[in-house]
Amino acid sequence: MAKAGHRTTRLLVSILRSERLFSSGAFDPPPSSSFRRVVVTGLGMVTPLGSGVEVTWRRLVEGECGIRAVGLEDLKMGGFDTETQMHIFDQLTSKVAGIVPCGSNPGEYNEQLWLNSKDYRSIARFIGYALCAADEALRDANYMPTSQDEKERTGVSIGAGTGSISDILDASKMVCEKKIRKLSPFFIPRILINMASGHVSMKYGFQGPNHAAVTACATGAHSIGDAARMIQFGDADVMVAGGTESSIDALSIAGFCRSRALATKYNSVPKEASRPFDCNRDGFVIGEGSGILILEELEHAKKRGAKVYAELRGYGMSGDAYHITQPHDDGRGAILAMTRSLKQSGLRPDQVDYINAHATSTPLGDAVEAKAIRSVFGDHAASGGLALSSTKGAVGHLLGAAGAVEALFCVLAIENGIAPLTLNLKEPDPIFAGNFRPLASSEKMPIKAALSNSFGFGGTNSSLLFTSLD
Repeated sequence: MAKAGHRTTRLLVSILRSERLFSSGAFDPPPSSSFRRVVVTGLGMVTPLGSGVEVTWRRLVEGECGIRAVGLEDLKMGGFDTETQMHIFDQLTSKVAGIVPCGSNPGEYNEQLWLNSKDYRSIARFIGYALCAADEALRDANYMPTSQDEKERTGVSIGAGTGSISDILDASKMVCEKKIRKLSPFFIPRILINMASGHVSMKYGFQGPNHAAVTACATGAHSIGDAARMIQFGDADVMVAGGTESSIDALSIAGFCRSRALATKYNSVPKEASRPFDCNRDGFVIGEGSGILILEELEHAKKRGAKVYAELRGYGMSGDAYHITQPHDDGRGAILAMTRSLKQSGLRPDQVDYINAHATSTPLGDAVEAKAIRSVFGDHAASGGLALSSTKGAVGHLLGAAGAVEALFCVLAIENGIAPLTLNLKEPDPIFAGNFRPLASSEKMPIKAALSNSFGFGGTNSSLLFTSLD
C-alpha cells in the first residue's frame, strides 16, 4: 500500500508540473520579424569576356565571345611529363572553353595581384577569382566598414561547384608516386569550397554569416538567394554574395567529356561552340570565373546614401526528384522554381520583362526549359512581350559561378535597359514559335523586372527575380 501511495503521489506531482508548465507558458512566442527588403548596391565579376563589370557587359551586349581553343598549358598538368600531357590532350573530345583572360592590361585578370601574394600558397584560382570580384563589388558599393558593429552585421555567402580539381590531381599524383611528404600543408585549405567565402571574410574582417552553398550549376543563385534570406531574417544588414569556379583543367574537362555533356563538334571554331536554343547545339562549353553582388537591407542602403541597382524580390527553389543529370521532360522543377519566385515577389507573370535562361546548349535541357517558360508565362511569352536569352553563348557554362554571373547580367539589364543576345542562334529550336523566341541580338528596351534561372545536377533548381526599385 505504501508503494502504491508513493506512485500516486509522484503521478500527481507530474500532472501538476505539466499543468503549471502549459498554463503559465514556459516560453513566449518568438519575436515577430518585420519584412526586410533586400537591394543590390555593388557588382563585381571575372568572366571569359574580361575582368570587371564594365568590360564584360560591353563585350556581351556587343556580341563578342570569350570562348577559345584549349591549349596544352590550360590543362594545368605541369607536374606530368610531356608525353603524358600530350596523350591526355589528344584523348579529350572537347577542346574549347570559356577561359578568363589573364595579364596586366585593363580588362584582364592580374594573377600577380591575386595569386602571387604572400598568401598564394593557401589560395587556389577559384578563391582568387572570388577575391577579385568581391573587391570590385565592395568598391562599387562604396562599402568598406570599419566599426566593429558594422563588421559583425556584414556576412559572406560565396559558393563553388567543384573547387580546385587541379590541386586534387597533383596531390593524387604525389600519393601514387609515394611522395606524400611533399604534399603541401595547404592542400586541404586550397580545395575546400567554403574557403572562397572564408578568405573574403578574413580579408575585410566581416564577422557576420560565413556561408557557402554547393549545388552544382545552381550554386551561384542559391548563394545569392540564401544571403538575401539572411538579411530578411535579420542575421545581417549586408552580404557579399555570389559564386566562383576555376574548372579549366585536365580532370574536369575529361570528366565532363566522359559524361558526354560537352560540345564536341566545334573544336575548330570555338566561338561557335556554345549555341543555346539552337538546333545545332551538341553540349555545353565549360567555363570559369566569378560573380559577386553586394546585397543590402534597403533602409541600411538608404541611410548611407548607397546607389541601388535593383531589388531582389523573389527567390524560388525546387527539386526535380527525377534524375542525376537530366531534367524531367515536363519541366516541372523549373516551373516550380519560377512559380515560387513569382509568388514571393508578388508580381504577375506578365510583369516580367526579361528572362536570362539557364540554357546551357544541351539538346534536352534547353528544350525543357523553354517548355517550362512557355508554361509559366503563357500568353505573355507568346505575345513577344517577354524578352528571353541565354548569355552562355558568349561565356560558356561557368558551373558554380554561372548563376551569380547571370544574376549580375539581369541586374545590368535593368540598370541599362538592354536585354543581351543569345550568341550563335542561327536556327532556333522548333519548340519556339511565333513571337516566342530568344533574342538573336541585344535589344534596347525598358526592363523593370528580370528573372534568372539556374538548374544543377541532382535536380536542384533556383530562380531569382530582380526588379527596379521605383
